[in-house]
Amino acid sequence: MLEPLADKELIKHYLKGETQALDFLIEKYLKIIYGFVYKNVGNEAQAEDITQEVFVKVWKNIKKFDQSRDFKPWIFQIAKNTSIDFLRKKKTIPFSKFENENGQNLLVDNIVAAPLNLIEKFSDQNTVAVAMQGLTDKEQKIINLRHGDGMSFKEIAETFKEPINTVKSRYRRVLLRLRRNVKEG
Repeated sequence: MLEPLADKELIKHYLKGETQALDFLIEKYLKIIYGFVYKNVGNEAQAEDITQEVFVKVWKNIKKFDQSRDFKPWIFQIAKNTSIDFLRKKKTIPFSKFENENGQNLLVDNIVAAPLNLIEKFSDQNTVAVAMQGLTDKEQKIINLRHGDGMSFKEIAETFKEPINTVKSRYRRVLLRLRRNVKEG
């Protein structure tokens, strides 16, 4: 039985041709690596894709692994680099990266104040209606939940069953479109 063996022993067994040893390593680290990646990218689907890519890289490079070193830091370095590569390609930074140690997000707080001021400046309902016309139903719902119902981003994320950073990013994009719609209107 291979399962209770240490990482280095599992790697040795895998390199000798026992493919089940790699299965045990993957099973051991799958949830941990997924959690680490999810914390970095803030999106479930993307975290799943990146985690899969991490294990493909492990599989492709395990023969190069220096067995005098520990496996755990090696796999976490792969996960970190793969996450960074993804974020570079995406060229966005999760909103959580702007949080201070108290969990306050100054960027979001400033963005949130902007549409309230913008909407308050509209002197008539027609201007609001025209600006909202260019938005999808989901985008309109985000604005209405945030400003009409006063819901927090967390509550909106729960309503849409999406990660909070996805909702915050969508909200930010909606604000930019609203501003553009007002300027063009």
